[in-house]
Amino acid sequence: MPKLSNPLKKNVSDLPKPPMPPLPPSLRPNPKPGPKEEVTIGDAAAAGGTSVVAWIDERTSGSGFLRGFLFRKVPKGTNWWYTLGSATMFAFIAQAFTGVFLAMYYVPSPTEAYESMRHVNNDVFLGEFVHGMHKWGATVMTVLVFVHMARTFVFGAYKYPRELNWIVGVLLLMMTMMMGFTGYLLPFDQRSFWATVVGVNLNGTGPIIGPYLADFLRAGSDFTSTTLPRFYAIHMLLVPGLIAALIGAHLYLVAKLGTSAPPWKKAELPPNDEKRV
Repeated sequence: MPKLSNPLKKNVSDLPKPPMPPLPPSLRPNPKPGPKEEVTIGDAAAAGGTSVVAWIDERTSGSGFLRGFLFRKVPKGTNWWYTLGSATMFAFIAQAFTGVFLAMYYVPSPTEAYESMRHVNNDVFLGEFVHGMHKWGATVMTVLVFVHMARTFVFGAYKYPRELNWIVGVLLLMMTMMMGFTGYLLPFDQRSFWATVVGVNLNGTGPIIGPYLADFLRAGSDFTSTTLPRFYAIHMLLVPGLIAALIGAHLYLVAKLGTSAPPWKKAELPPNDEKRV
């Protein structure tokens, strides 16, 4: 006859043992001091930087925005043509930095503008180099804007649902052209002066708003001593602010809607959907 076991006894033996109460501080053994870990300057700097970033993120909750902005899916076929927008933005940032440097020495006066630029090119340390970067950077930015918009048109990236982003890009193109036009007069030599006279007269021939636009640019009915400060204010304050705001809107729409795949890439359906088709 099989021997029966006591289930109560079995259950009691399986119960976990209660934890031991903690010892008072006087009876606790002193731990042996282990080898000290050496903390380098790099480790301390990394820890300090991490704590600063965590402090800022706790108060701004910016990590969620950056995660959604930077870590996103891109379509197949993405290549170097998709970097033209970033290259254009980098060119604008370079123009902003070099423009601030030149503004430290430039005098927007008809009698002193040319001499101030001559002083930058001949006397200021690296002045000619920075001026050359700003001058040729304007050409680079203009070319990049046109090529970027040509790529967008050829790839059909202006179609639904990215029509608003295309409109913002057209406005950025117009602001870039306005930036180049207003900056051309600032050296105030013979070539820049007469080229600007021709450009403003061409604007004056436009329908309805043409004459008003020409008067706004000249700061009057003719070129006077206030025309150069007007161009300088538009070039340094008005247009860059509009470009910065439009770039922010452009990047927001790109992050929200994503980038379009090249037209020669077809969407690949999941295996289940292929069977249904």
